[in-house]
Amino acid sequence: MKKFFSFGSNKFISFLSLAYCLSGNAQVTKETYKKAEYFLTNSIQKEIYNLEVIPNWIKDKNAFWHVTYTKDGKRFLLTDISKKETKNAFDHELLTKLLNEATGDSLKSIELPFDKIKFKVDNKIEFEWKNKNWEFDNQKLSSTQIPKSADNRGLSPDKKWRAFTKNYNLFVENLETTEVIQLSFHGKKDYEYGTFYGWSDIIEGENGIRPEQFYVRWSPDSKKILTQIADLRMGEKMYLLDFSKDEKFRPNLLSYYRGSPGDTTLVKKIPVIFDLDTKKETKLLSLTTPHFMPLDLAWDKNSETLIGTYFHRGYKQFDILDIEANTGKIRTVYSEKEQTHIEYNTMFQKLKGDKFIMASQQSGWNNLYLIDWKTGNIILNLTPGEYVVNRVLYADEEKNQLYFMAAGREKGRNVYYQHMYSVGLDSKELTLITPENAFHEIYLSEDKKFVVDNYSTVNQATKSVLRDLASGNIFMQISEADISSLKAKGYQSPKQFSAIGKDGKTDIYGIYYVPTDFNLKKSYPIIDYTYTGPFIDITPKTFKGGLIGLQQPMAELGFVVVTVDGMGTFGRSKAFQDVSYRNLGDGTTDHVLAIKQLAKSKPFLNIDKVGIFGHSAGGYDAARAMLLHPDFYKVGVASAGDHDHRMEKAWWPEMYMGYSVGDFYHQQSNITNAANLKGKLLLAHGAIDENVNPSATYKFAEALIKAGKDFDMFIWPSRNHNFGRTTGDYFTKKRWDYFLEHLLGQKPLLHYQIGK
Repeated sequence: MKKFFSFGSNKFISFLSLAYCLSGNAQVTKETYKKAEYFLTNSIQKEIYNLEVIPNWIKDKNAFWHVTYTKDGKRFLLTDISKKETKNAFDHELLTKLLNEATGDSLKSIELPFDKIKFKVDNKIEFEWKNKNWEFDNQKLSSTQIPKSADNRGLSPDKKWRAFTKNYNLFVENLETTEVIQLSFHGKKDYEYGTFYGWSDIIEGENGIRPEQFYVRWSPDSKKILTQIADLRMGEKMYLLDFSKDEKFRPNLLSYYRGSPGDTTLVKKIPVIFDLDTKKETKLLSLTTPHFMPLDLAWDKNSETLIGTYFHRGYKQFDILDIEANTGKIRTVYSEKEQTHIEYNTMFQKLKGDKFIMASQQSGWNNLYLIDWKTGNIILNLTPGEYVVNRVLYADEEKNQLYFMAAGREKGRNVYYQHMYSVGLDSKELTLITPENAFHEIYLSEDKKFVVDNYSTVNQATKSVLRDLASGNIFMQISEADISSLKAKGYQSPKQFSAIGKDGKTDIYGIYYVPTDFNLKKSYPIIDYTYTGPFIDITPKTFKGGLIGLQQPMAELGFVVVTVDGMGTFGRSKAFQDVSYRNLGDGTTDHVLAIKQLAKSKPFLNIDKVGIFGHSAGGYDAARAMLLHPDFYKVGVASAGDHDHRMEKAWWPEMYMGYSVGDFYHQQSNITNAANLKGKLLLAHGAIDENVNPSATYKFAEALIKAGKDFDMFIWPSRNHNFGRTTGDYFTKKRWDYFLEHLLGQKPLLHYQIGK
């Protein structure tokens, strides 16, 4: 023993440290966490100057303001279009000084505590802070207490009537005579007029009162009202227990109405029309829908008809309706059916004449069609071709021009890059307005003369320009993102790559992230960030999207992080998306193929150490991947996962999985496949998550226990669906630590707090 200790105490400690490192269990240091923290939203957004321009158009002025971070800190900037000039919207230092004098605070001009301003006459600005209205004219500052806002809900367009509810019925008050008229008489608890059931209407206790909601749509002539009845009589609840209240020693029982796929015991909404002159009530019973299904009806300018869109439950049929307000007679102008599903965000716009524009995937691609309003016959396909229209910007009927955003038309470019186009309403002269090979984010001016265009790629910093709408010519450059601070840190933008999907022929696309201290000679474990929902393409396409996310912070810990848009996701052809129909459980198979193909050309990737994480539908994906590909994925973190779609909210599975009439729901359940687990799995959920009820996570945990499987579990008692996001929180470190320990073989630092 004496001879052993002859090394000396310092040498002995060094020897032990070396042995500890060689054992693969090196201690994570604060510096490692700090590197990752740098890329969380709250810090990284301040390190990029002029990252983007989101314009706030100033009424009756040829100008707009926006807020951004510059070398001088957070700044409100004003762009004068006529002068082609962008400058500070006001004197930030003087305003800060005056605010501090008025309040006794110690504000800094680099971080003013508000995000919205309003321009008034004589270039005065107005903003709200500390329950006061402040007014600043670049010389002096004044404030007034914010008055208690008047309840303008239910106010008619002519300001003569106010609609309101009382005892579950609908009333109107004549604001000139104070006469009150009761319009409905059959309302009662659970059969309630003038209301709707909100997505997160949480009820405390079994017999508690749900949050007040109010819904009326006045006709333009102020003589009719469209509203609805919320029929809760057959609705069944889901439950939560809130253990987080400091002052309580028993949990709060929380409940809310939510249907699962195929349920008939649902909250329903019944559209109703009231005529103020005749007091007539007209129920549109045939348009009764579950509360989670969209029904978008709007008054025509004539106040005699309602027009809108109606999705049949299951999203296999979509109608455009024309409704006579006086009689309730419904004319189906146009109807479309699909064997799989119709996208719920279908674009529809009625033109001034007897025509309308509608998006449809009937050609196999999301094109825009011009359709006759009277007959419902398709006049022509305005955007024929194998590309995807994402958004209608503006229909200029006087000039016979349509402006829209689309992706996938320009050959040799990323198929997901959005560009702006114009086309005649006769489908002639299709013109590319934004020619740059990048993803374009467009904001149309109120006068429809200009657009602000932020264009970038994941490895090309944002350029923000003002374009002339008609020609697409750049009228002025507003700003360009300054990423010098990022470069000084060694930041390497995500790298784009392509692979062949599971059909053996289709190109799929992804990106991968490396740490700022990346070394080509090292070997890096791989982490797959997943969300294979068919309504979204998750792989970032813009510089901001590539920078601000969950991936780069994770990469900083010593991983290569991969994100892939596999077959079955959104943004390409109908056939590409339909690969996931009744097959949501196979979304990560493309990820496995893509990662294996990428590793063949990237020797720094350690294909024997692959992990996966995701949240919500991504939480389902992560756990599903661990069960479907147990020999490929070694470590997984599944947060807020909908682990069995039979227990999920109805609309999403019914659209993309159909009704549970076969065994595909059962086969793709994580619960029924729990015995397949081989690797390390962390399940996480918020205890009061009303979006994805934690019951499926509990049931999955029980199935893992019955199968004798080791796993880890984290429940956040006070959180709903919102945790582990890009700002960073307690679970963010929990997720980091799980991969550090089980994929990288390092010992996490205990009790480290992000942001402290």
